[in-house]
Amino acid sequence: MKLYNTLTKKEEEFFTNEKLKVKMYTCGPTVYHYAHIGNLRSYIFEDILEKGLEYIGYEVIRAMNITDVGHLTSDADSGEDKMTKGAKRENKTVYEIAEFYTNAFFQDMASLNIRKPKIIEKASNNIKTYIKMIEKLIELDYAYFSHGNVYFDISKAKNYYQLSGKNPDDLKVGVRDTVEKDDFKRNPYDFVLWFTVSKFENQDMKWDSPWGVGYPGWHIECSGISYEKLGEYLDIHCGGVDNIFPHHTNEIAQSEAFLGHKWCNFWCHGAHLNDETGKMSKSNGEFLTIELLKKKGYNPLDYRFFCLNSHYRNSLVFSYESLDIARNTLTKLKNKIHSLTDDGEIDNNKFLIYKKKFCEAFENDINTSSMITVLYDILKDNNLNNKTKLSLINDFDKVLSLDLTKETKNEISKELYDKINNSIKERDSAKKDRNFELADKIRDDLLSEGIKLIDTRDGTTFEILNK
Repeated sequence: MKLYNTLTKKEEEFFTNEKLKVKMYTCGPTVYHYAHIGNLRSYIFEDILEKGLEYIGYEVIRAMNITDVGHLTSDADSGEDKMTKGAKRENKTVYEIAEFYTNAFFQDMASLNIRKPKIIEKASNNIKTYIKMIEKLIELDYAYFSHGNVYFDISKAKNYYQLSGKNPDDLKVGVRDTVEKDDFKRNPYDFVLWFTVSKFENQDMKWDSPWGVGYPGWHIECSGISYEKLGEYLDIHCGGVDNIFPHHTNEIAQSEAFLGHKWCNFWCHGAHLNDETGKMSKSNGEFLTIELLKKKGYNPLDYRFFCLNSHYRNSLVFSYESLDIARNTLTKLKNKIHSLTDDGEIDNNKFLIYKKKFCEAFENDINTSSMITVLYDILKDNNLNNKTKLSLINDFDKVLSLDLTKETKNEISKELYDKINNSIKERDSAKKDRNFELADKIRDDLLSEGIKLIDTRDGTTFEILNK
């Protein structure tokens, strides 16, 4: 299996520290608001990675944090605490905000068929671990106490810029807006491990520590949870590209200083989902959530399919037009699958040939669009009986998780499927003959029966309207 490693900037042969066992850590949400669909794109790619690894024979132990404390609106340890911001916005306590949006996040995951990781841990549950790590980092002179806070000394870290590929000069005060002058730091870009001097009034979450009452910085939380739940060695660490610097960079620095050895072998990052104006965010234009897509009539799996048709490392531009195309394509695909009759005997030789192709696509740096292409190849294979086709589709859907053979409210019989497709062919002929009156009549007759025709660049598909 080849997997792109952000640490080395190249595809590498995948390996694990323990035979056929993968220890995988994925950065979870900061639960101060709903997740937007750009956030959720990363969780879809991580879900495919986890399920795909299991599909090809690995045991995967995956841990994910829930950030309910310490995440600032600026990654330079400045600005407003995101959790406090959410509490002020809704006139609730931080604990109430965290519980509500944690539940909302898991509802979104379920609607997208994203499996919950085996280990889910709130940042606020591991304070003793963070304190233990910080004490050792101070003892080893990687960290220092200054003006009420504990900072990590960037200058002591080995290969600090390897993951991000950044130049130290780019991080000087005055060059990068998010680096502020702080007279209490040894270096302007040292980051906070523990706050006791709080910038926020009525900070709900505080704990006793050797340095006074306070709370952990954001970066130490993922290192602490990973160490506590997965041990000293990681195989894969995932997240969005916006986590590369400073979050994952700082995780490496503090974890390897604490452990005294290399911590994680593979770093995998999903690219941004952009809207047509630029990077998608909670403050930019319409707040795009799964719930909003549902209100507009989309199935969340339409969005999952939209994401799977692009490589996880490629930026993806969202528009409703693009989502419409994905929805229509998925509808047509599922209708074709549902028209298959479960007859014949499974052809084991052909089953294994197609399964190998599907695995090869996954093993080629999680090439989901190629995995879907194998699915289409199966449907087009006239020498493959329906029993084998359905068995393969069900097998592949363990990874794709698109509910390809699951009964839905829009499922139709083979007879109706054939009728609709014959009507589409008749309409295409009418348009070719410039008999637009007949073409419009065919379209309108189907619409009166609750069947909407949709013309695309790739031909005409259809949608069964809800009655």
